[in-house]
Amino acid sequence: MAIGLLCFVVVMTTRSALALGIALPVGLIAFIGFILALVGDRVSSVSRPETSMASPEQLAAMSGARAAKPAAGGQRAPAKLDPPA
Repeated sequence: MAIGLLCFVVVMTTRSALALGIALPVGLIAFIGFILALVGDRVSSVSRPETSMASPEQLAAMSGARAAKPAAGGQRAPAKLDPPA
């Protein structure tokens, strides 16, 4: 982040085309890299570790148990609403 800010300061204060041509792309790349690092940290902070995920065998066992269990309430009719008066 510091490199990006330094490059933008150089871009705003320089009168040299060479310094502008070098500092502008470097500053943009540094800024994009900083944003991607923030996004990566955010994603890794909310993701589950692999040890807490179910294996394919466990998933198959859970789906088989769910298919074998009958529905608790059965089929219910939709509720009828009275029209407004």
